Amino acid sequence: MDRLKGKTALIVGASSGIGRVTALLFANEGANVVVTARRQDELDDLVDAIESNGGRAAALAGDVTDEEFAAASVALAESRFGGLAIAFNNAGINGEMGPSAAISLEGWRNALDVNLTGAFLGAKHQIPALQRRGGGSLIFTSTFVGYTAGMPGAAAYAASKAGIIGLMKTLAAELGPSGIRVNAILPGGTATRLADAWTDTPEKRAFVEGMHALKRIATPDEIAQSVLYLASDEASFTTGSAMLVDGGVSINRT
Repeated sequence: MDRLKGKTALIVGASSGIGRVTALLFANEGANVVVTARRQDELDDLVDAIESNGGRAAALAGDVTDEEFAAASVALAESRFGGLAIAFNNAGINGEMGPSAAISLEGWRNALDVNLTGAFLGAKHQIPALQRRGGGSLIFTSTFVGYTAGMPGAAAYAASKAGIIGLMKTLAAELGPSGIRVNAILPGGTATRLADAWTDTPEKRAFVEGMHALKRIATPDEIAQSVLYLASDEASFTTGSAMLVDGGVSINRT
């Protein structure tokens, strides 16, 4: 299918995991794709993979906490492909983990800077581009952690990701009249680099899998399919949604 044919999508945090798979999926669905992350080599590999399959892509490496980088990412989408229809703010880190009273101020600020302020800066510059096009879809990656479940040792991560949900809901209310839909996905355990800290031993992995009603963790491809739904016209009446894609971790008690 060509559910995104002719549209341009900006994917922030695209060098690996959910972001990379989403970029490949969007390109297969006909989108022009602009991918950003910190690692230039991995972005170049991603662009090569998209273009070798007949897609169109461009990359920009930088730091999501840098407002000039956020602006440059949007400028690249507009100059290379003529506009912006979809923005997926997916960059994130676990941040400093451990007992809340032991987390350093630097570790706290780092998690909020990357996960929450980075998402805000991205949206700040993506919104005018979406408005210039006449509307579109703005998507964030949050998590069930701190939203439907408390996880010991994850205060900075949980707070920063929960903040994204508040930001998303405010933007959805503000931007609805502009034809911009704003949503967030809340993945459960997913096989990505970011999740390695939670599943880096067989015992930890078994515990995390057991938290889910489906008794397994997701592949990045499964999460990307939900992002595609929110980006596509199939979600034309979906905005302000904190969409759980969590394998039932939020409701499981067994």
